[in-house]
Amino acid sequence: MSQPLPLKGIRVIDYSHFLAGPYVGRCLAALGAEVIKVERPGSGDAGRQHAFILDDQQSGYFLQLNMGKQGVSVNMKDPRGKAFMHRLCDSADVFIENYRPGALDKLGLGYKELSERNPKLVYCSISAYGHTGPDAHRAGFGLIAEAKSGIMQMVGTPGEAPPLLRISLGDMYTGIHAVAAINAALLGRVSSGKGQHIDMALYDTLVSMHEYAVQCYTLSGGQILPQQTGHDMPTSTLYGVFRAADGDLVIAAQVDDSWKRFAALVEADAGVAGFSSDTRLHTPNGRNEHREEILAVVRRWVGANPVARLLSLLDEVDVPSAKVQRIDEVVNDPQIQARGMILEQQHPRYGTLKLPNLPFRFSDCDTTVTRVAPDLGEHNAQVAAQLGFSLEEITRLQADGVLYSHGEQA
Repeated sequence: MSQPLPLKGIRVIDYSHFLAGPYVGRCLAALGAEVIKVERPGSGDAGRQHAFILDDQQSGYFLQLNMGKQGVSVNMKDPRGKAFMHRLCDSADVFIENYRPGALDKLGLGYKELSERNPKLVYCSISAYGHTGPDAHRAGFGLIAEAKSGIMQMVGTPGEAPPLLRISLGDMYTGIHAVAAINAALLGRVSSGKGQHIDMALYDTLVSMHEYAVQCYTLSGGQILPQQTGHDMPTSTLYGVFRAADGDLVIAAQVDDSWKRFAALVEADAGVAGFSSDTRLHTPNGRNEHREEILAVVRRWVGANPVARLLSLLDEVDVPSAKVQRIDEVVNDPQIQARGMILEQQHPRYGTLKLPNLPFRFSDCDTTVTRVAPDLGEHNAQVAAQLGFSLEEITRLQADGVLYSHGEQA
């Protein structure tokens, strides 16, 4: 690898908790930034006690989202804690927070105060609704944004309550959009000489992710509303989830050429005469119009066969398909292993950790993170020394609980 990491030399203060903000910090750390995680004394980031809990200090959740970072714990109720944070933020390029709008203003860590001290600071806020609008004051998690955005209403079986989405779409999508925005602001700073405030909202992000629903509604004059459709897409036949004899798979044969190859396969293998030559099914609109007829044929064929045989047949005719895998199958998938998507780290207490990697792949630099997530306040003294505090000052701050570490009294 011949190039330094893209964000080498950039200092990031990660004053966030749980998921969206810490994920941003993790991504920036992988890209080469020096990321300093700041936590409250005592319990620290609530993510430390989120599944899978390892002990009273760490969880798999925290280890995954905070790898690659240094950790400090600062008592902001003490004026010396505020002074410490101001000195830290004065040295920073980026500040990340995901508290309710206005909360950090009360601590002296809002954008206005920090940017007056450090005009080059790129300050990224993540909240449920953003810092403007009638709902800006409301608290919320990814679940709230998923419900409000219309995404949840579109999934599930007609007549039933929508299912709970089991990955945090709102947090993760907002996080990666924030990574892009921060990098753009850093690039813009090169010419402007100034940082700026990035205001990210979980709700905004998920509304922006609608590839069909919004434009179909507006362009149809309000006539087309998304409906729960269960296991396939009525406007994109054939595209869906199907139950085989020994498991589930997905098939994507919605494009004309793929459909023709798929229909010929089903006709030959299932003995459905005329299935591939039926001209009613040769256009997208025609397939959508005769969707139920198509689904009846496909479900019979799929249900009579094991997943492995179906995947082999579909692969032979170049129709995209995949087994619906459990997480143990994902972790051991040769493709995932070949891409290095399960990252191994060595932890001094827990031994070998296996955690999801980030999907960045650069030709000339390695974004693999080897530094494990910090214990609470693990790097207090190191960071304080970098800021110019003397050994005597650091010792006093630690003794008084201004800089807190695990096992000490706040």
